[in-house]
Amino acid sequence: MFQTSAGTITARLEEKATPIAVSNFVALAQGTKAWKDPKTGAMVKRPLYDNLTFHRVIPGVMIQSGDPTGTGAHNCGITIPDEFLPGLRFDQAGKLAVANTGAPDSGACQFFITTDSMSQWTGKYTIFGEVVSGLDVADKISHGRVHGDRPVEPAKLICVTI
Repeated sequence: MFQTSAGTITARLEEKATPIAVSNFVALAQGTKAWKDPKTGAMVKRPLYDNLTFHRVIPGVMIQSGDPTGTGAHNCGITIPDEFLPGLRFDQAGKLAVANTGAPDSGACQFFITTDSMSQWTGKYTIFGEVVSGLDVADKISHGRVHGDRPVEPAKLICVTI
């Protein structure tokens, strides 16, 4: 469950289909997996997804979070392999996926939620969950004012509860 400044988003995780992505996300959310603190450069074990922003928004398409610097450029000190399955497609809104750099196996801490069908992204990002309630909240966040793909007043990700 994603508690945001705009409301609550609840997602079902695809643990059987994408076990690596789900276990990575859960461990980062709960603070049981180490990630690189951007202030100290040290690897720390504490919940990553507390008090972040949705730092990247493509209006009507997707919202992205998971970077403690709010820039989208933070290297969190880990990467995970891609998990592409034929049955997991960006064929409708509400897909929860691992953001990456575009290079293979470059996903890490950042994630995004789609607010529209984006079939051209299938096979490029690991889908590890699906929104079951609160898609209207994600859509509301995706329609905030932006400058490029940066929100003018970013919505807050208060916390992630598993």
